[in-house]
Amino acid sequence: MTEPPEDRMRLDKWLWAARFFRTREDAAGAVNGGQVHLSGQRTKPGREIRIGSRLQIRRDGLDWDIEVCALSAQRRPAVEAAAFYRETDDSRARREQQIADRRALHEAAPQPPPGRPDKHGRRLLRRIREQRD
Repeated sequence: MTEPPEDRMRLDKWLWAARFFRTREDAAGAVNGGQVHLSGQRTKPGREIRIGSRLQIRRDGLDWDIEVCALSAQRRPAVEAAAFYRETDDSRARREQQIADRRALHEAAPQPPPGRPDKHGRRLLRRIREQRD
């Protein structure tokens, strides 16, 4: 199997190496599903990218607009993988706003009581059920 030249590599392999997806199969599925765009256009997992390529990635409801800064065929630790791309300031602000909105929705949602009801709670539930019948 021939290795591609060092100035370009497959999109799905780069997404995996940059830790956007857990496996190359997940990365390829996201690209095929239209969640990853190269320069604003849908693409295929085997499309070769270069340093300077612009990617729009949608993952878990979060949007990323990034520029490829480095190519690596090996998956590196998260700290090193973060150096493979540069995220735009607008993208970072939009993503942080999306995360804050999610947190607000989660906190506003009613939370079920923890564990089983105690004796008092069981008696209340029994009374409510008897009133419905």
